Amino acid sequence: MTSPLASDPRLIVGLDLPSVEAAEAVVDRVGDMVEFYKVGLTLLARPGGVDFAHRLRARGKKVFQDWKLHDIGAQVEGAARSVAEGGCDLLTVHAEPQVMRAAVTGRGGHATKILAVTVMTSLSDADLREIGYSAGAAELVEARVRQALDCGVDGVVSSPLEAARVREIAVEAGRPDFLIVTPGVRPAGGELGDQQRVATPADALRAGATHLVVARPVIAAEDPLMAAARIAAQMDGVR
Repeated sequence: MTSPLASDPRLIVGLDLPSVEAAEAVVDRVGDMVEFYKVGLTLLARPGGVDFAHRLRARGKKVFQDWKLHDIGAQVEGAARSVAEGGCDLLTVHAEPQVMRAAVTGRGGHATKILAVTVMTSLSDADLREIGYSAGAAELVEARVRQALDCGVDGVVSSPLEAARVREIAVEAGRPDFLIVTPGVRPAGGELGDQQRVATPADALRAGATHLVVARPVIAAEDPLMAAARIAAQMDGVR
């Protein structure tokens, strides 16, 4: 299917669905409207989930494997090597120095870009206090971004509310190419779901995001193609 509507390569649709078959159905319905997909743990853990991610790339799509790797350095290094050798555009790890350095080493010379997850967008400052952090989300994100830059990763995952400060820090560090991938993006008037720190597509891009991850507003829509097209249209005016 070829859509007459304009796609936007900065839009990443999260295939947060319970089965490979359901994800394939969404991809088929959306067609050329979406160029970039996120495959998360629910699908990656399914039989055939990793193969599905590879088949998406074989179809010409860009693929974000959202593993959120978090283990001892040797395990992260080996996992990052396996993902990069298999073919993947973006790979997530948790933003801890040992983890980030191991992932960069494991990736080696492959084209896979490593993203460090700063603070989950489902967490509020109150949630962080409950976990045991004395810092709020904004302060913790800033510290982890500086560590990510020092460790040589390619970008971070952070909420759109922190994107502007992340962009400032990256530019100050001489990394204007640093990726800022923002989940927690909801079209104007959309439901928040389990997200706490959110923004509209246009606001997230204006704040400095390079890519937006959107799942439910597209995959749960009656017409996923038109839902993706509406989001791309909201993004179009911000460059």
